[in-house]
Amino acid sequence: MANPYHLDESSESAFKNEYPPKIEKVTNETVKIYVWELPVRIFHWVNAAAIFALMITGIYIGNPFFDSMIQGEASGFIMGWVRYIHFFSAFIFTVNLLVRLYWTFAGNKYASSNLFRKIFWKDTWESVKFYLFLKNKKPHFVGHNPLAQLSYWVVIGVGSIIMILTGYYLYTEPQPESFLGKLFQWVPVIFGDSFDIRSWHHLVAWAFMAFVVAHIYLSIREDYLSKNGTMSSIFTGYKTESKDSIEDIKDESMPGEKNDKYYM
Repeated sequence: MANPYHLDESSESAFKNEYPPKIEKVTNETVKIYVWELPVRIFHWVNAAAIFALMITGIYIGNPFFDSMIQGEASGFIMGWVRYIHFFSAFIFTVNLLVRLYWTFAGNKYASSNLFRKIFWKDTWESVKFYLFLKNKKPHFVGHNPLAQLSYWVVIGVGSIIMILTGYYLYTEPQPESFLGKLFQWVPVIFGDSFDIRSWHHLVAWAFMAFVVAHIYLSIREDYLSKNGTMSSIFTGYKTESKDSIEDIKDESMPGEKNDKYYM
């Protein structure tokens, strides 16, 4: 059955001009569609590695559990390296996020989303009902469904901004006269005193952990139920879809051309 939404009425349409997705024929009924471009895949794995390093080192900085076993200079040496890894990972995390922000505008339609469209929130609500096992009219999505997109905007978007602002402030707090220190001295105006800033940093860090667990579970669930290669797509970039499910994409990508034109 074809997608009930025409492309320009779908929440998968972004705010910018589109270019046709790459589609490869697999069988008479299925195709492979290039969803996640290389920069998106690189961002995903660099972000995953940075978050993992930040979480492990952050937990140790907050609770140095080796201190009771190692005394003296060795304890300080370990803490020094843990802090170095934490700060280095934070810089990588920041640069990676800026590159991803650029690719939101430079990449294909699956690299971005438009929250300022009524259809986005309609599809989000239908996705919520779908996951709650309620009667719904959730359409098929080749990329992330709107609920997933919204979670990325909130956690990876807003959450990352909070972590960056509070983290860099705490990093430069002992040296407010430095360049970075002066750059982030306004942070307490929004987040409060040093204790409040640390609290914000810790709370959002735990929100990241919860998000990672939910993200992995839902990705495995989607791959198992849809059999569309969700898990492998973050390595290859390709998902497997039925021809009918992407009919509107082919028709709208290059109007006036035959659908066979899109099979590479």
